[in-house]
Amino acid sequence: MRTVKVALDKNSYNIYIGNNLDNELKKFINSAKFSKKALLVTDSNIEKIFSEQIIKILIGAGLDVKIFTIPAGETSKSLTEAEKIFTAAIKFGLDRKSAIFALGGGVVGDLTGFVAATYLRGVPFVQIPTSLLAQVDSSVGGKVAVNHILGKNLIGAFYQPKAVFIDLDMLKTLSKREIASGLGEIVKYGVISDAELFAYIENNTGKILSLEPSTIEHLIARSCEIKADVVSKDEKEGGLRRILNFGHTMAHAIEEATGYNRYTHGEAVAIGMIGAAHISQKLNRIDELTVVRLKKLIDELGMVSHAENCDVEHMFKSIFRDKKTINGKINWVLMDSIGKVSVVSDVPDEIVKTAFNFVVK
Repeated sequence: MRTVKVALDKNSYNIYIGNNLDNELKKFINSAKFSKKALLVTDSNIEKIFSEQIIKILIGAGLDVKIFTIPAGETSKSLTEAEKIFTAAIKFGLDRKSAIFALGGGVVGDLTGFVAATYLRGVPFVQIPTSLLAQVDSSVGGKVAVNHILGKNLIGAFYQPKAVFIDLDMLKTLSKREIASGLGEIVKYGVISDAELFAYIENNTGKILSLEPSTIEHLIARSCEIKADVVSKDEKEGGLRRILNFGHTMAHAIEEATGYNRYTHGEAVAIGMIGAAHISQKLNRIDELTVVRLKKLIDELGMVSHAENCDVEHMFKSIFRDKKTINGKINWVLMDSIGKVSVVSDVPDEIVKTAFNFVVK
């Protein structure tokens, strides 16, 4: 097992990465001094696979557990579903020391974290991410939110979990599409912070796609280390943390334009990274070969590199509702090289539209 610490003073916590973390989870609960009653939130897909195993662990650690299952999919990340969870928590009698456990991908983690942050003005929660995307990104860092019909993640908070348990055995249940979706975020970490990681991915695509255990553990651990380092320096996105949004401004526009049901978040991020690289090239920050190198890796890993049948004008307008937009200025994360990015707020509109056209079929 590998442990990565997110250092945030009183809000610090550990990310546990390994195989068969049942005993580690039980040991953590026994030392956490939670109230007896606990809520486990999962979705309709994950419930069938892992809920029985996790409930057994929680009961074995002395908790009285109620499970709440949301419909699988991005549309469940809503105030409507949050209210249903609030109702279940109130009826079950959760108090301020009752823990809420998030068992699932990014939708479950974001929604559960939002509920935990706001129920009784904040109760402890624990992340048990089941998708590669959630393991390397959304479960770490404390950004919790629900979507609004006018945009993604517009209603939320910064609220850190008490711990994150990344069980590598759970990856065995994922489809190739779900693995590829998670790889988009891992490639992002190489682009924004670690040229060696980017090269490692380029040189090990076969092992990565076959989920070779030591290779996957290294990718997940290194991704978590990078994110933990950034979050430790800038918990609430005052500056440095913005680099984690590389590819996300365009990704959110694509997701909103397609009703959150055509592309996974990781697929949209992969497309968005190519778009951001295109903008970077047009501003002479990187050369064309760097754009080609990024797109080649995205293609080799089986990720989506173009969005189909999207209205460029619609997407362009939607980016101004993005939470990273201040006073009408969009904070774009752009490449300086593989391994280094900068935040830029004066990108001409025509270049942005050119980039959208570049990634839309």
